Amino acid sequence: MSGSLPAAAHLLAVPVLLPLATAALLIGIGDRQRRAKAGLNVVSMLASLLLAAWLVARVAATPESLAVYLPGNWPVPFGIVLVLDPLAAGMLLLAAAGGVAAVLFSLARWHRASVHFHPLLQLQLAGLNGAFLTGDLFNLFVFFEVLLAASYGLLLHGGGTSRVRPGLHYIVVNLLASFLFLIGVALVYGVTGTLNMADIAQKLPLAPREDLGLLHAGAALLAVAFLAKAAFWPLNFWLPAAYSAASAPSAAMFAVLTKVGAYAVLRTWTLCFPVTAGVSAHFGSGLLVWGGLATLALGAVGMLRSQQLGRVGGYSIIMSSGMVIAAAGLDHPALTAGALFYLASSTLGAAALFLLAELVERGRQAEVDPPVPDLGERLPAFGEALRTEAVNLDDQEVPLVGRAIPASVAFLAASFLLCALVVAGLPPLSGFVGKVAILQGILERQAPVAGADAAWVLFVLVFVSSLAASIALVRAFIAHFWAVRGRPPQALRLVEVAPVTLLLAGCLALAAGGEHVLRFTRAAADSLHAPGGYIGAVMDTQPVPGPAGATR
Repeated sequence: MSGSLPAAAHLLAVPVLLPLATAALLIGIGDRQRRAKAGLNVVSMLASLLLAAWLVARVAATPESLAVYLPGNWPVPFGIVLVLDPLAAGMLLLAAAGGVAAVLFSLARWHRASVHFHPLLQLQLAGLNGAFLTGDLFNLFVFFEVLLAASYGLLLHGGGTSRVRPGLHYIVVNLLASFLFLIGVALVYGVTGTLNMADIAQKLPLAPREDLGLLHAGAALLAVAFLAKAAFWPLNFWLPAAYSAASAPSAAMFAVLTKVGAYAVLRTWTLCFPVTAGVSAHFGSGLLVWGGLATLALGAVGMLRSQQLGRVGGYSIIMSSGMVIAAAGLDHPALTAGALFYLASSTLGAAALFLLAELVERGRQAEVDPPVPDLGERLPAFGEALRTEAVNLDDQEVPLVGRAIPASVAFLAASFLLCALVVAGLPPLSGFVGKVAILQGILERQAPVAGADAAWVLFVLVFVSSLAASIALVRAFIAHFWAVRGRPPQALRLVEVAPVTLLLAGCLALAAGGEHVLRFTRAAADSLHAPGGYIGAVMDTQPVPGPAGATR
């Protein structure tokens, strides 16, 4: 039943079964017992986080090993197969971190906005974990539908016209993408006769030449479905409005959701269409690179033109998706390793930004006495105030010198600056480490090979996107913290402060352990670009014999 990690293999079903079982229990608990529901959700999320961290530690200890689990005990390629490799383990940890932050932040008020928030959050985590672990295309489609169905409810959580309109756009786009996904799976199955991704990789070189048209059509439909979910240009028009309209905990979870599309592109492109696939090798890689560059540029421009913090966060997700896909599309392990590091950093930073946007803009909504413009006949002459006043006084004639900044304002300002450093990729935090790794990968790759022009374009856009994000976030900081007067300091609750602190602490941990994390992402990149180990581990896994020694 297992590959090279027998102790971990039997736990591969737990990241899916635990949130599913928790969601079932939460649905059975009445809405009046909200404290019990919230407590159960928090405990389950923390358990998922600890399990994901343990799996990452096990995989990091032996990155060349993979764990394979056959839930139905059917021989490969029949039945469901779950596979744990470095990339899947890292994505599990990222999803669990987003889930913990979302559920903690929701305890302040959002979990009471409508029913079934807690079950929907657990169902989305189950769909995310299943999509990262599954080894066949059809179950990838099933888990996509589970997480998308939950996201529809989370996006509309809280109600209101401002959520319904962009929510309908989001639902229509994703339903269309799912329809194309299903057709693409059917075409690939019609040509290869299998849905197991490792088996597809083995059978692609044997596909009859007359069926290559259907094979490429199926791959193109899969790519459109995945890229639409990854916010790839021009399929990302729906994201900024939808994510900015969602409640803060939902938007924080959606920061992970968008990366599922990028994960699916990387997994299917490198595994199902490897170099050994002959004429199908690296199908569409040029489109991935140049489309990713266009997505990156669009995200940078969108951040510059956005005034609302939620839309700034949405465009930052688009920008990070474009950078990850473009860098990985250049087909170099060092570049992919840097892109995966940046993916983790940008996801945590975007989730923190969505939570901070809720807290910062809530203070603006609480403003009861906005500043009144001066309608006097003339402005005072320069220095006039100094001649008439001995000290700097406020409206109540209290000296301003030495007055302490309210703790809530200090926390929000410091957290926002740290988050801006992460999202913009500025030193010394994790976003900078990821971008430096991408730049180093580009320099390593520079040789007289195809795609060198695109690599240099990416090199320039890394700097341009950092500049654009810096300008957008500094402008937002000035608007919300520097140029405000008469705004009373708002009270913050511990459950609102804790998730923001945890997400930013994760970014600090990525930066502090950059060498070790980059070693882990390099192992994940090597596994992606040399999928022989993945294919061999899956195809060599045998079912556990029955009581009489027989197998199915």
